Amino acid sequence: MKRRVLLMLLGLALAAASQGPGLGLTPAALLRPGTGWPTYNGDYSGQRYSALHQITAANVHELALAWVSHPAARGARGESFASTSKATPLEVNGTLYFSAPDVAWAIDARTGRERWHYLYPPNDGHRNGSRGLGMLGNWLYLVTPDNHLVCLDARTGKPRWTVEIADVKLDYFSTTAPVIVKNHVIVGVGGDTLDNPAYIESRDPDTGELQWQFFTEPRPGQPGSETWPSADAMEHGGGMPWIPGTYDPALNLYYFGTGNPNPVYDGRSRVGDDLWTCSIVALNPDTGKMAWYFQASPHDTHDWDAVETPVLFNATVAGRPRKLLAQASRNGYFFVLDRTNGHHLVTAPFITTNWTRGIRPTGQPQPNPAKEPAPQGTLVVPAEGGGTNWHPPAYDPAAGLFYVNATQEYSIDYRTALGKGEGYAGRGEPVGGGQEFTLALAAADGHIAWRHNGGVGGLLATAGGVLFTGNGDGDLLALDPATGKTLWHTQAGATLGNGPMTYELDGRQYVVFGVGDALFAFYLPQA
Repeated sequence: MKRRVLLMLLGLALAAASQGPGLGLTPAALLRPGTGWPTYNGDYSGQRYSALHQITAANVHELALAWVSHPAARGARGESFASTSKATPLEVNGTLYFSAPDVAWAIDARTGRERWHYLYPPNDGHRNGSRGLGMLGNWLYLVTPDNHLVCLDARTGKPRWTVEIADVKLDYFSTTAPVIVKNHVIVGVGGDTLDNPAYIESRDPDTGELQWQFFTEPRPGQPGSETWPSADAMEHGGGMPWIPGTYDPALNLYYFGTGNPNPVYDGRSRVGDDLWTCSIVALNPDTGKMAWYFQASPHDTHDWDAVETPVLFNATVAGRPRKLLAQASRNGYFFVLDRTNGHHLVTAPFITTNWTRGIRPTGQPQPNPAKEPAPQGTLVVPAEGGGTNWHPPAYDPAAGLFYVNATQEYSIDYRTALGKGEGYAGRGEPVGGGQEFTLALAAADGHIAWRHNGGVGGLLATAGGVLFTGNGDGDLLALDPATGKTLWHTQAGATLGNGPMTYELDGRQYVVFGVGDALFAFYLPQA
């Protein structure tokens, strides 16, 4: 009898653990997310496509508010932590984990109630965003504004270790969500003003020790160095990789985008293509060695980072199956590459552009020197914010459509440096009257399948035949992914930030939006 009672109690304890944060996140769950959302894009592909299908095009109009969470945490000087909207929450075993600059939270995924929060000590970093957390086992990984990687216990929020990944005194800043690949915690850095070299690196998940670093400019004498005029230009060339990448386990390749070269608006001291800035790069995550690259914007002088998510998918091209990668880049062009080798397949503008003289045989747009920033100003499209920006796109494998929120806007770009430019060395001033919209692009050739006016923030596609996003009026939207027709909308009071995410608990599908300083969760009340 005692043995039966003990077994029953053990079973209850195991069942309780499976519903709380104690079970942790296994490497297998990162490969097969199931009903959760265990990494920045939901899975390694970057598609932001969920197989959940309880919420459909037929019933999405019935969505009701499940809960709203306003995270409660204040800094040592009494400042509040607004704007959780740049982060995408993780959902693991019934707990949501998310972040803002200097702080991380765990909340109950069923109710929105806080379980714990962690507050990083006061620091001098740039608080311009935190895009989320990485997780492995019972450990969470957070980057801080002053460039530290912090490992937290997911059950309690207590810190395990902290290591520095860049020097804040050199004006580096860190906003990225760490990506866990096998036994690697992969992070990138940001910074534009002091012309520092940029890099992405891998840390040991147990100790924080450095495993490898990859610099986004070559060293003198290395391949790619011929695209820079001097060692000094390379050493100060920028190219910050500040958005999480994607990963193909079968190829064992990690894909990420790099930022603009420095000086930003003055290219006179860095004549050439400036590799590997404004590029999509494939690395071996075990060694940090580059497998291939594709440069989206050679010799960029308009602040058009190519850090946008490289989305992985498989499709048939010219009668044979291919492993592909697509990016809607900030420069206004949509690219499709063979992700095994980086060979170019598609280059197509998704907005009106005026900065090129055509397309090179290798697929890169050829910059027009007449569109370089000038002291008197140069009219350029897209504007500094780009044809799109960092907000994540989505991809529906059944429809073969790539979804992105885009902007059509002109700007006047000025070069302000009199001598050798440093930092920004100029500025872009939007002309005004820009248009925002959600686009569906055919992945096979980049043609626009449909356009929905007003798209803002990130996107989420689901197997239920629903595409979630927001608009500039503060509405949260559900669109028909085949036509762009509005299926549901509700007013949130502020614009959507990062992409929505979804998960299923107790047989019920939730969709969560980050808006301003709050998370909004919706479900079907009769599910």
